[in-house]
Amino acid sequence: MGHTDISLAGLVGRLPDKSRGFALLMRLDRPIGTWLLLLPGWWAIALAAPTRLDLYVLFAIGAVVMRGAGCVINDLWDQDLDAAVERTRGRPLVTGLVSRREAYRLLGALLLIGLAILLVMPAMAIALGVLSLAFVVSYPLMKRFTWWPQLFLGFTFNFGALIGWAAGTGSLAPETLWLYAAGIFWTLGYDTIYAHQDKEDDALVGIKSTARLFAANSKYWVAAFYVVTTALLCVATHSPLMLFAGLHFGWQLWRWRMDEPASSLRFFKSNRDAGLIILVIALMIRFYAV
Repeated sequence: MGHTDISLAGLVGRLPDKSRGFALLMRLDRPIGTWLLLLPGWWAIALAAPTRLDLYVLFAIGAVVMRGAGCVINDLWDQDLDAAVERTRGRPLVTGLVSRREAYRLLGALLLIGLAILLVMPAMAIALGVLSLAFVVSYPLMKRFTWWPQLFLGFTFNFGALIGWAAGTGSLAPETLWLYAAGIFWTLGYDTIYAHQDKEDDALVGIKSTARLFAANSKYWVAAFYVVTTALLCVATHSPLMLFAGLHFGWQLWRWRMDEPASSLRFFKSNRDAGLIILVIALMIRFYAV
């Protein structure tokens, strides 16, 4: 098998065929996407309502559900493109393990669960959650029309920062917008790294990405995105401690080999740890006023 990020190790690989197809469609074999969706929401909760353990739990469940829903939408839109890209041609809609009708049914169930979670939150959080659906539905199309699909992913994946703050306080604050912007630049960085896995196949089928746009200059662009991310985190938290997150970003850039797909996947995944570092620093700032 060529380069792929599909993993049949662990529980997912032992499931019956149909259940395994649904799990793969939701990317349950690859939790990194759930982490990257979840962490901006946790950052906001840590800063706005750090003792609300119920919100941490609700957001964790919501991240699994809505990341799964987003992946189903993505695969429904991209079935033709996925068949032409080495990394994605093993996805369940392409292989026939799951039919399109079954995928739509799964999507409906996931959206209902997401709505149930959202409805226990304040009105502002509910409104933001509903608004985020427009980005969830439209993001998968962006790679067909713009060289900046990673920017639209940033808008989409970091809505949790807005929803988390609103869930904790019932409103938004200027710090919320800085945090959201930091997440967008973070996503621009890590998803440019991720897109380098597919740049050759993407060029053949006409998929656009910042990896193809920046080409050999990608490290400089990712470095700039990470610098802006770190600066915005400092502004959002009113603390220079967020500079420590920049050390992890620097390590990524030092070790990343952009022409090796396995290296791009590794350092994309390392952003879970970067996000957890940011979370710990946010909690320190909130509890210890540092």
